[in-house]
Amino acid sequence: MQAKRKAHQFCKDYVDLRIRRIQKQIDEVKSALSSESKSTAGDKHETGRAMLQLEREKLGQQLLEAEKMLQLLKKVPTETNSERVVLGSLVQTDHAYYYIAISAGRFETKDALIFCISPNTPMAKLLLGKALNEVINFNKMTSKIIAIN
Repeated sequence: MQAKRKAHQFCKDYVDLRIRRIQKQIDEVKSALSSESKSTAGDKHETGRAMLQLEREKLGQQLLEAEKMLQLLKKVPTETNSERVVLGSLVQTDHAYYYIAISAGRFETKDALIFCISPNTPMAKLLLGKALNEVINFNKMTSKIIAIN
């Protein structure tokens, strides 16, 4: 269970860092927009402002997605006692560990390499609902579930 708590914290840290990074970029774009002074080349000025506005919109969308990810993570139960793989499960197969929560990438502990994956990923879709000792096939590789926490 300790590995599961660490994986959950890794996911939380991942989202928090992402939100802070995007917010910083938005602040930089806002600053650039407010400091953009009208030059003698009017069209060039308007093009620069338009590019900054587009960048701000793109970052706003990324921030929205990161906030959705955080909301999903808050719904992930950290204490699951299911005989089947569910949201919040730490699944050990004979090849790898998977934490079903959000897509946050690889998390390494001294004991294991855990892949933090969203329930929407192909691997999670194969794992969800499976029980101990069931077998899945992914990318021409067969894996057996040997633990569900």
